[in-house]
Amino acid sequence: MTPSSSSLVDAYLTHLAVERRLAANSVESYARDLTILGTFGVGLGRPLEALTREDLEGLVRDLMAEGRSPRSVARAVACFRGFYRFLVIDGRTQTSPASDLRPPRAWKTLPRYLSLEDIDRLLAQPDTTTPRGLRDRALIELLYATGMRVSELIGLRPADVNLEASYLTCTGKGDKQRIVPIGDEAALWVRRYLSTARGALLRKRHSTRLFVNARGAGRGLTRVGFWGVLKGYAKQAGLTAAISPHMLRHSFATHLLERGADLRAIQMMLGHADLSTTQIYTHVLEQRMRSVYDQFHPRA
Repeated sequence: MTPSSSSLVDAYLTHLAVERRLAANSVESYARDLTILGTFGVGLGRPLEALTREDLEGLVRDLMAEGRSPRSVARAVACFRGFYRFLVIDGRTQTSPASDLRPPRAWKTLPRYLSLEDIDRLLAQPDTTTPRGLRDRALIELLYATGMRVSELIGLRPADVNLEASYLTCTGKGDKQRIVPIGDEAALWVRRYLSTARGALLRKRHSTRLFVNARGAGRGLTRVGFWGVLKGYAKQAGLTAAISPHMLRHSFATHLLERGADLRAIQMMLGHADLSTTQIYTHVLEQRMRSVYDQFHPRA
């Protein structure tokens, strides 16, 4: 986050620890939620004090779309309200954009996902004759093949991926690890990236990350960086929907369910703590079945 935003967050956490005497675990919980807020602000190119009510509502929707439990989202919203209330009381800002912010009680809309045709068009966009294009093809293939969160994808290390056995070890929320299978197509592109493109992008430097930045050799790819990569290819592919990394996660789960995959297996691959979170995809499937029925049944 920006230096000014970081300073505000530090002041609030100090207030919680010293003046309100919250337990260390509680302060750490607030710090995690404010890190999410700070990362969101960076993605928009604005400091925390410049975020609006509409911005915060968008963040809350994103948190729900990521599969967070209602309790987790409610806690984050309460943190945001407390943070901005502190800024107002401390004279650091005049009004709070979170004064009456509320977490949604349920999904207002079902998760959006791409069709198989859209996925194919998206995957065809990177120029795989270049190191950067080869990296991008491997990134998108792996994200769609595994349904990982974007933070999990960019956090992968080379040792986390076992291409011979076709699986990877993913570190998710709460540092919990899970094993996710990799399809042959994704494994092919990751293997090609590792054999030719990664070394070219590193330029003889070292990196602990599997996917490295095309600029500034040795640095890992960031969430914001990958978001920009994906949006660029979506535009090239002529996809009109607002594409996000999480839409590929939704596509992964929906396409598996459409083909008869077990819901609990999908839960394990997505890293959802509660099966009820994964069940949202059954509603996606039900909606699609209803649409097909209404379109093709002669008496619909």
